[in-house]
Amino acid sequence: MDNVMAQLESLEVRYEEIQEMMADPEVIADTKRYMEITKEEADMREVVQKFRKFKADKEEIAGNKEIIADGSDPELVEMAKMENSELEDEISQLEDEIKILMLPKDPNDDKDIIMEIRGAAGGDEASLFAGDLLRMYEKYAENQGWKVSIVDSEQTEVGGYKRVAIMITGNKVYSKLKYENGAHRVQRIPVTESAGRVHTSTATVAVMPEYEQVDIDLDPKEIRVDVYRSSGAGGQHINKTSSAVRMTHLPTGIVVAMQDQRSQQQNRAKAMEILKSRVYDYYESQNRDKYDAKRKNAVGTGDRSERIRTYNYPQNRVTDHRIGLTLNKLDRIMNGELDEVIDALTVYYQTKQLEELAENA
Repeated sequence: MDNVMAQLESLEVRYEEIQEMMADPEVIADTKRYMEITKEEADMREVVQKFRKFKADKEEIAGNKEIIADGSDPELVEMAKMENSELEDEISQLEDEIKILMLPKDPNDDKDIIMEIRGAAGGDEASLFAGDLLRMYEKYAENQGWKVSIVDSEQTEVGGYKRVAIMITGNKVYSKLKYENGAHRVQRIPVTESAGRVHTSTATVAVMPEYEQVDIDLDPKEIRVDVYRSSGAGGQHINKTSSAVRMTHLPTGIVVAMQDQRSQQQNRAKAMEILKSRVYDYYESQNRDKYDAKRKNAVGTGDRSERIRTYNYPQNRVTDHRIGLTLNKLDRIMNGELDEVIDALTVYYQTKQLEELAENA
């Protein structure tokens, strides 16, 4: 904890500098600079507050120890002992919280995401489950105050999705949803099942951070652009014009389709933005093999045996197999109440990170 304390002292000094800068008229006049400073202040605020509380508790304990050592007033001594016992517990909790806050930050945590959901094993039932997952994430996003846009989709005749891609924008989206990568398994009686048997199907979820203002130039000659009519909800505009756009980056084979915007020009602009992000991600991965391996590692093949989470409808149960968490509240989770699951996953992976740092220390 000594190394952490030294870092915290430096962090507090920097925090005080930032607060002074936020009151500087020159900084306030520079909008970009001011936004950078306020973001840095917001990122540091919680850990600095806890560190200050930690130091205040330490000082209070030292003061109480003087009263105990003096021993002239038995009543005061007893009160000091009781207070120190409570403060020691609080300090222990603060130490744990500070350690987690001081963990290296995932550089993608603040980013918006592109999420792809695909029906996998199970035919029509898998596509219907993909649609259920889409609605679950839409409701969760609504609860978080985020915005969801359907980028592209391929619906099935039964009303599900063979695949659907959405963009979710808001505050720290990737930090909350990055653990959703993988195969999601559902166990329930399909609506088409006449014998009342429980079937097992899967859908895969892939979560990718959206890279903002990617510094990469794409050769227009290497991009094939196809336009087609939009499908899905959208009132009179849908299916009236060829406003949807599909872009294919020929050297990598990466495809982006966009139909959520109101005009072909808007869809072209958004599709190009996303294409740049994905091509950038591809080249960051250095080669196709690493890129494919990363995606496969994220979502698996969709086989029923490859699952990160099971949704059991007859038992109203959700089980996350990575952390052994079981909750008998499937109805609420499918209604977007994912906080308990996501918080548990976050704590689990933070704890693993702390253990790895301790081993390497």
